Amino acid sequence: MEPTVRRPRTLSFSLPPNDGFPAGNRVSEHCPPITRNAFQTGAQPERMERRRISSGTEWESRVGYSRAVRVGSQIHVSGTTATDDEGNVVGEGDPYEQTRRALANVEEALGEADGSLADVVRTRMFVTDIDDWEAVGDAHGEYFGDIRPATSMLEVSRLIDPKLLVEVEAVAVVDG
Repeated sequence: MEPTVRRPRTLSFSLPPNDGFPAGNRVSEHCPPITRNAFQTGAQPERMERRRISSGTEWESRVGYSRAVRVGSQIHVSGTTATDDEGNVVGEGDPYEQTRRALANVEEALGEADGSLADVVRTRMFVTDIDDWEAVGDAHGEYFGDIRPATSMLEVSRLIDPKLLVEVEAVAVVDG
């Protein structure tokens, strides 16, 4: 018996004149209706509050970035390394410890933006030696084992300080 292939049905219709779309569009019934957007009507979209989280380092103002930024329900945490409150590298030569410290710093930034590790949907890990993937992955798994965000681990030629082996970015989506 051959499997039955179901093809979506289509509807043909014409939109009223002067709406910015050509007449006679063929649109799948599964698509949302076509409406005018803010750009077509000239309306100004509402601006969401933008909240910047700072770690207080001199680099933020010099380079023009924030430790984290929250807009609406999203929190984006910048590349975060294994440094302490004074900017000293933690876990020199140890990719596992550096990953743990970087993730602790990510967790702190999320908390300042009213989020948590449980809200993280995406991480990116930048490593200077991909052969360290197991140590880095093990530390990531300790923090995110049950959360399991989408993630990538990428090898880079170097980070800002030669003592740094790992840098982590995160994106979180929070309720409200």
